Order: sequence, then C-alpha cells, then structure tokens
Amino acid sequence: MADPILQIKGLEVAVEGRAILKGVDLEIPQGEIHALMGPNGSGKSTLAYALAGHPRYDITGGSVIFDGKDLLDMEVDERAQAGFFLAMQYPVEVPGVSVLNFLRTSLNAVRGEEISPRDFMKLFQEKSKLLEFDPSFTDRYLNEGFSGGEKKRHEILQMAMLEPRFAVLDETDSGLDVDALKVVSRGVNSLRGPQLGALIITHYTRILQYITPDVVHVMFEGKIVRTGGPELADELEAGGYAQYGSAEPAIAPGA
Repeated sequence: MADPILQIKGLEVAVEGRAILKGVDLEIPQGEIHALMGPNGSGKSTLAYALAGHPRYDITGGSVIFDGKDLLDMEVDERAQAGFFLAMQYPVEVPGVSVLNFLRTSLNAVRGEEISPRDFMKLFQEKSKLLEFDPSFTDRYLNEGFSGGEKKRHEILQMAMLEPRFAVLDETDSGLDVDALKVVSRGVNSLRGPQLGALIITHYTRILQYITPDVVHVMFEGKIVRTGGPELADELEAGGYAQYGSAEPAIAPGA
C-alpha cells in the first residue's frame, strides 16, 4: 500500500463554539479515491472546508499531515501550492473576473511560474473538450449566470488544469442531471492514477455508480463510524443510514 498523502488523526472542529467534528481519523494513500458518505449534518462538508483552511472552522484538536507536512500550519494559498484542491459544493460567482483570466492566474500561482499563452490555451482547449465545457464561456465572469451543471464542470476543469496531488470533491453530484454527472465523472476518472489521491464527499450513492471508490467511509455525528470497500455504498443504497440512527436514504429521490 502506498504511503498516505493525507493522514488525519483525532481531528476536532468547531463552528461558532459548537463542536462539529469530534475526533476524525482518516488515511488516504496516494493514488486512491475514497468516498465519504453520511446523512446531512454529520460533518462531511465541515471536514472539507476545515482541510481547505476556511477561517469559519476552528481546529480545536488533532492533526492533519499532507504529503509529509503539517497542513494546519499552512496558509490557504500554501495548501493550494502544495497540491491540495477543493471542488466546492456551491461554487461562488466572481463578477469582473473572466473564466480564462481566473484559470490562468490560478495555474501560474500554483506552479509558481508563468505559463506561456500558447501553452495555456493548448491545455485549456484539451481539458475543455474532455469536460464538454463550452469555449464561449471563456470571456464570461466566473460562474456568473452558470447553471449548476456548468459550475460543477468548471470546478473539475480547474482540477484538470491544476493537476493537484490531492482533491476533495464536496458533493460535486449535487444539482446535476444524469448527463452532467456522467461528464463530470468522466473528467474525474481521466485524472485518476498514481499521482492523485481524492476524497469524494456525497450524501447519495449516485456519483459512485460512475466513479468507483477504492474505499468507502461513513461519517455520523462528527466521526468516522465505519469503513469498507465499494460494496459498502451498495449496502447504504439498499438500507440508508437507519443503522446509524438516521432515517435518511442514501439514494437520491427519483433515482
């Protein structure tokens, strides 16, 4: 087994003084894709934003080692430069900043050097085609007027261009129709390999029908309560989260 690129021990996180994560232990080896499932309010997105360095989330205990370094000691930009990427559940709109300028600035910042306009456009066109991202969006302001599916495609387009060492996908399947979900999943699968570790956070099993995880974890009330193989997602789809004290299903309504 490869060494873990992400190693979380006893992580405790509070929001406005209220404990959300209550001792999370999690290891993800480089080259593996893990899924984190659980009912609403279990702490899944809190984990994502705490790892990304969102100031609203207070780390009150535990440690996080990323690629051999203390992630919690890094500033947000340092985490990105080290190869950490977060695809947000609700991508924000950035008026005044075009898609093309945002991507090129992000790429230069992460690489620490300027990419030539020619090389940038070649990379952009290659990844846009993979994700069926409409080139006419390049001059539009970031996420402004985008549909939910377009926002999520752009998140994965960022991921494809930045080529992070580790990615957290926070409910990327939320709000996507089947066609958009297939495109996004294809983009993630195209990046899969020994140089990428990933954590897919999801409430439902739908995205896992297109991206097969190596390991599935279940979070409940701020802790990882169970870990298993891909078959654990099938078990959750059949029985929901009842065994963990929640009546919520693990399959999307109408699926």
